[in-house]
Amino acid sequence: MLDGVFDLDGALPVQTDGGLKCFGHPVGASGLRMAYEVYLQLHGRAGERQLKRIDRGLTQNLGGHPHQNVSAVTIIGRAGA
Repeated sequence: MLDGVFDLDGALPVQTDGGLKCFGHPVGASGLRMAYEVYLQLHGRAGERQLKRIDRGLTQNLGGHPHQNVSAVTIIGRAGA
């Protein structure tokens, strides 16, 4: 989609920090890096990437070998949001 929906100022911002590949996609640390980005966003500390309004964030991580994969989805949000 090239209509801006997933851009920083779009309706559904995705990978506001540039995604895992821009950090070298370190095996084992990728999921932690995604959760840390959500933490920064929720606390208003994401600098130029900061979203104007954020109440919750979602991370999805998949890894492993064929037929032995592990997947995790984490939703992090503000209390009462």
